[in-house]
Amino acid sequence: MLRRRVSFHTLGCKLNFSESSTLARQFAEGGFERVAPTAEADICVINSCSVTEHADKKCRNLIRRLHRRNPEAIIAVTGCYAQLKPQEIAAIDGVDIVLSNNDKGDLYRRVVELGAKGRQIVTSCTTEELTRFFAAFSGGDRTRAFLKVQDGCDYCCSYCTIHYARGASRNLPIAEAVAEARRIAEAGQREIVITGVNTGDFGRTTGERFIDLLRALDAVEGIERYRISSIEPNLLTDEIIDFCASSTKFQHHFHIPLQSGSDRILGLMRRRYTTARFADRIAAVRRRMPDAFIGIDVIVGFPGETEADFRTTYDFLTGIAPAFLHIFPFSERPGTPAVDLPGKVQASVASERVKRLEALCDRLHGDFCRRTEGTESAVLFESTMRGGMMFGFTGNYIRVKAPYERAFINRICRVRLGAMDGMHDLAGEIVRDNGETERL
Repeated sequence: MLRRRVSFHTLGCKLNFSESSTLARQFAEGGFERVAPTAEADICVINSCSVTEHADKKCRNLIRRLHRRNPEAIIAVTGCYAQLKPQEIAAIDGVDIVLSNNDKGDLYRRVVELGAKGRQIVTSCTTEELTRFFAAFSGGDRTRAFLKVQDGCDYCCSYCTIHYARGASRNLPIAEAVAEARRIAEAGQREIVITGVNTGDFGRTTGERFIDLLRALDAVEGIERYRISSIEPNLLTDEIIDFCASSTKFQHHFHIPLQSGSDRILGLMRRRYTTARFADRIAAVRRRMPDAFIGIDVIVGFPGETEADFRTTYDFLTGIAPAFLHIFPFSERPGTPAVDLPGKVQASVASERVKRLEALCDRLHGDFCRRTEGTESAVLFESTMRGGMMFGFTGNYIRVKAPYERAFINRICRVRLGAMDGMHDLAGEIVRDNGETERL
């Protein structure tokens, strides 16, 4: 008889978190009890990432740790690392099931089968076979849900394995995405993050347009906020920018991958834009939404990146002044064209460049947050509580803290923003209807 406690361990991107939540819902509907990742469990599900070698190592260490803690548990691994190197994972002591991304939606059934038959299941498939679309959205007690609308990528950047791990670009039909958003609203969640591997490429399999998806989601009753998780600069059109600026639901928050501020390095990366085009998109956003939070991905230490190239990137980022930088040292992935590029950058050099960008990020993020001190903004407070404080985000993604009060959780409140602390959190005071403030 298969025991009923299941834990979920998600590594990597928002897309994985969305998919893990759907898997968890399947287990709950089957009568399983979901327990915390640190609790003893009878089934441990790992949704893996393989964006870097560090991600692979993190997954392997997690498997070993779970097996030591739960030696009798079924361990099932899926996700991008399982897609790319299933036999490598299957060889780790304690692993019972390894499923490709194509078979991720079958994980619940495979676990039940394993409990009945007592055998190991390993599946793998080629990139060409990655055709299924596993519809997913996050549930649970969070006020913010992740709705997966797109999967796969056709871009094949020279450093990236996503095309191999996730397959070609494909998408959920707009009607189904809207139905999922309505289910999220019925569950009481107020905010949806629209997510995918290459979200702005929505429509490859249905012929629909991303802008039409946004308009359809905007009409869903019960959802008060939307965010676009990430969108490539070449896909961020004026039409999308204008729509987000005019919508009362789509927030002034954009996550736009840059990767390098050097056009020479962008060419080696096989990216589909220049720095001039990127700067144009940032300027277009700010013309319509001067308060927009703009987060940017950057890779440092790419093969061939000289000190001059890095300095060009640093100066470019300083000039466009985003609100936040997501900084990654280059990680060589076997099978990608970047492996064969000359001019490898020493790890110590890449690490030093990461630190310089981290210092820049700290300054830029602090400057962005400080500009809002003394203003009023709408804040959605979440269920998170740390040290007696509750936390929430403004529409343009500034984190606000206040003493915990259950009545304000999952509510959008008008808040007067106070001073920023060392973590870039702003103190908040709830504004009453009569205009007075209430310090929580």
